[in-house]
Amino acid sequence: MNHKKNKPVLGITIGDINGISAEVTMKALMDNRILKQITPVIYAHGKAMTFYRKHLKLEEFNFMQIRSIEEIHHKKINVINVVEECPEVMPGVETLESGKMALASLDHAIKDLKDEKIDALVTAPLNKNNINSAELKFVGHTEYLTEAFNCNDSMMFMVAEDMRIGLVCGHVPLSEVVANVTGKRIKQKLKIMLKSLKEDFGIEKPRIAVLGLNPHAGEDGLLGKEEEEIIKPAIREFKDQGHLIFGPYASDGFFGMMHQKKFDGILAMYHDQGLIPFKTLAFESGVNFTAGLPITRTSPDHGTAYNIAGKNIADEGSMRSAIFTAYDIISQKADWEEDD
Repeated sequence: MNHKKNKPVLGITIGDINGISAEVTMKALMDNRILKQITPVIYAHGKAMTFYRKHLKLEEFNFMQIRSIEEIHHKKINVINVVEECPEVMPGVETLESGKMALASLDHAIKDLKDEKIDALVTAPLNKNNINSAELKFVGHTEYLTEAFNCNDSMMFMVAEDMRIGLVCGHVPLSEVVANVTGKRIKQKLKIMLKSLKEDFGIEKPRIAVLGLNPHAGEDGLLGKEEEEIIKPAIREFKDQGHLIFGPYASDGFFGMMHQKKFDGILAMYHDQGLIPFKTLAFESGVNFTAGLPITRTSPDHGTAYNIAGKNIADEGSMRSAIFTAYDIISQKADWEEDD
């Protein structure tokens, strides 16, 4: 995977073409710093990109249509058609065809990642409803990629400039969270987080805060026993190995006092415990990164936003951050030669 003479190649899956995915992708790629640093390849369809170029009056967005990754042009934005016929683009409307195209986009990019033709992946938002079928239970990008790359485990890692929040339980119903908060899982996620902070973010000796599960972090067993019986022993085990792991902290007080600024990583017990503060504090610049995979994958921290699709009001900040974060992570591992 060495493109020593070129910039790193970044694959972007288009997600749902009837949401804001194409809009935020196009607007983000119009930042002229990006083409100086990376070569983007959008897995989509030229007709869909042309539709939004006209519809959103983004005349400055130019792309080169290529049939496969082998035809890549390193000074342009490349678009690969992932389906023969482009579905009708209907901003704000959920269709089965746009779901099929979103999945085709992801599968095509996964193949090119496995063949080491692209160096990192940014996934634009898709809609799980129109991808799910009798043959495929699609829970989310994180789980789908974890399975595609035969990984035992991975971690949803929400990343912003001064905050990184990982989850013990990702897309798990709240009724099943307690059963999934085990010592084994906490230790697995802490291992993934430590490795990622060192290798992906270049932090030699990461400081990690672990949040409690119950209100007031259980209040010494008064409001729940998970902290005493499960979380504290896991923290102690890592501390005994010389790692800087602290907690468990009560989530409300932790974020209320802005303690996230004092740590390199935060391990939340479940989805909303981590994502509500994250999106409140970093919605326009936050990035979803999948830690623990053999490849680099980021995405914006928002969804398809059908309600504003095609209205030219979507904010591309999170998508731009996802692109630059992917670049930063792969640069942490390799020395790229800038184009002259």
